[in-house]
Amino acid sequence: MIGDVPNVQVGQEYSTRKLAAAAGVHRPYQAGICGTKKDGAESIVVSGGYKDDQDFGDVIIYTGHGGRDESGNQVSDQSRDDSGNAALVTSHLEGLPVRVVRGAHKASPYAPLKGYRYDGLYRVTSYGSKQGIDGFLIWQFRLEAYEDTPFPPTVQQTLPIMDPAPTGVSAPQPPAGNESPERVTSSVQRIVRSSAVKRQVKVWHDHACQICGLTVELPGGKYSEGAHIQALGSPHAGPDTTDNVLCLCPTCHVLFDGGAIVLTDDLTIVRDGQPGEKLRTSPKHDINPACVAQHRERWRK
Repeated sequence: MIGDVPNVQVGQEYSTRKLAAAAGVHRPYQAGICGTKKDGAESIVVSGGYKDDQDFGDVIIYTGHGGRDESGNQVSDQSRDDSGNAALVTSHLEGLPVRVVRGAHKASPYAPLKGYRYDGLYRVTSYGSKQGIDGFLIWQFRLEAYEDTPFPPTVQQTLPIMDPAPTGVSAPQPPAGNESPERVTSSVQRIVRSSAVKRQVKVWHDHACQICGLTVELPGGKYSEGAHIQALGSPHAGPDTTDNVLCLCPTCHVLFDGGAIVLTDDLTIVRDGQPGEKLRTSPKHDINPACVAQHRERWRK
């Protein structure tokens, strides 16, 4: 499960990794990264296991997996292709949220005094390799808290330690999306978006831009962006469904969102008022004509 776990509050504490796993917050009993290259990282545990980690509360510099001995020393180079590291790369490329769990340790003022604490959703904003403290190549990932993720406390906050029963999670095929995305109020208000919707559209087009055809190839994999045709925010109120999303390169995404590119009803691409080629389509990917019309009317001069 990518994103929030139902009925789990930010700040919830667990006395053991087993209880955190049972709650679905971080499923592995030992591994610090839960995820795969294909699906991205579900969650990470920050517990002081790597010397090069840095914890600034709302920003975490997280050292990837691999190359340590039983004493915690780095004795060999890490690989970007390690399953956990590759999962975090995918989370960066796809813009997927990662659950952060902090474990008790003395290296961070934001760690709980004992056990483990769920500290909310973070995004992977960048990653790269460097020579670590022990002299070997390591991969590091910068994670930043979402705007509505509470800043972690520097002292232990008390929430009841729970022992929830494990529950199975099945992924919808294809993603159902959300016809009327709700709003969740925390420190700020945000629209709840289905990351599965955008990911499915990207897969259907193999990350090739539907407008210009460009496929952005990065060392960690292909990169594209999911662009809503009819915007989700007020006053547009577009649906968060696959028929309201296009797979675009970053440049075409900006041009489309800014009205420099619009689509006709037959999906002809119009740039600055000049019609050109048709939008690249897929038999699997329906486009909602009402959303196309709303986007065009929004930018009518």
